[in-house]
This record gives sequence, C-alpha cells and structure tokens, in this order.
Amino acid sequence: MIPLTRMRLTGYLRTGRVLPPALGVLLFLFLFHGGGKSEADKAYAVAALLLFPLLAWQTRMILDGEPNVQRRLAILAVGSARREQIAGLLASAIAGVAAIAVSMVLPWLMGAVKAEDTPLARQLAIGVWAHLLALIGALALGALASRAITQTTGKGVAVLAVGGVLAIVLGLPETPLAWLVPPISPIAKAVGRQTLTSWTALVYTGQTLVWTAVALGGYARLRRSRA
Repeated sequence: MIPLTRMRLTGYLRTGRVLPPALGVLLFLFLFHGGGKSEADKAYAVAALLLFPLLAWQTRMILDGEPNVQRRLAILAVGSARREQIAGLLASAIAGVAAIAVSMVLPWLMGAVKAEDTPLARQLAIGVWAHLLALIGALALGALASRAITQTTGKGVAVLAVGGVLAIVLGLPETPLAWLVPPISPIAKAVGRQTLTSWTALVYTGQTLVWTAVALGGYARLRRSRA
C-alpha cells in the first residue's frame, strides 16, 4: 500500500498535474492575504473555509491520475480494493498537508497576519485545527467526485462545484440542513466572533469526523459496485 501511495504522489508531481491546484492555492492565498494585517486565527479560519474546494479538487486529481484499467491492476497488486482506496486517500492527504503548510506559513512571510488579541500559540493551534478539519472533509468530497464514482468528468466537476458551494453556504445562516456538510463555515464564524470554546471545537470536530466517515463509507460502497 505504501509503494502505491508513493507511486501516485510521484505521478502527480512528475506529470505536472500538481500545477493547477498548487497555482490555485498560491493565487488564492496571495489575493486573500493581500488586503492588510488581521489576527492570525481569524485569517486562518477563513482561509481554511475557502481552501476547502481547492483541497477537494486536488484530491480528485490525484484519485483520477490512473486509467480505469490501471486502477483495477492496482487493486490486484495490493491485494484488496480497500487497500487501493486507502492508498489514494493517503496520497491525497499528504498533498493536502503540504498545501496546509503553505497556507500556515505564507501569511507570515507576507506580513499579513499578527497575534495581538490572543497568544500566538493558541492562534496557530486554531489555524492548524481549522485547516485539518477542512482537509478531512475535502478528502471525502474529492473522493465522491472522482471518476471511479461519477464515471465522467462533467459529473465529477458538478459534484465538486455543488459540494463546495453547499459546504460554504449551508453554514452561513442558521439552518436545519447544516448537518449535511462539514462545519467549516460555522468554524470560521465562531473564530471570527471569538465565540469558539473547547466544547464547540469538540462538537465541530466530531461533526466533521462523522460526516467524513459517512461520505467515505458511501465512496467505498460505490467503488465496490462500480469497479
């Protein structure tokens, strides 16, 4: 499984498929942080929210890097469909962590963030936490948008677009449908209004993990039926 993960990451880098998501992330970060200084935790929470669709797009590109026949051969090589799926998600997670590292460091290099209202360690911890929850949800959305599930590029793009928009929009107002998406919008709101507590952070983490588990469970089930 580890060799397959390494192979997919290597293919993602060597074929140049890394460039569109990477340039998208950099362009977004430069535009977002170019408006002046803000508290680091607030900037990180909003950046995580807006990076969510980009991380999902990156996941889809990594999972779609192989032709269908090669993907079936990979299942035979690693011994099970579950191992093959985990290898793809692990490769996507590693690429996502690299994007998060850039998102955490670049604002300081640009002089776009500060830590005056809250201790720096707490602001950094909130930033890492918000980004990781966004990544976890993005892995599930990107997997559901992959070619193995949607069968066509157009349907995959539609799943990404609809999922990304709903994840942002449904969390903005108080809505009974908020459970349908990972709580990245409520996290950004709570951090921005300084209402985030240990309890709400735990609730948001649990909600993200449950949503992701259900989404990845559906992904695995659909992969078995469409292999």
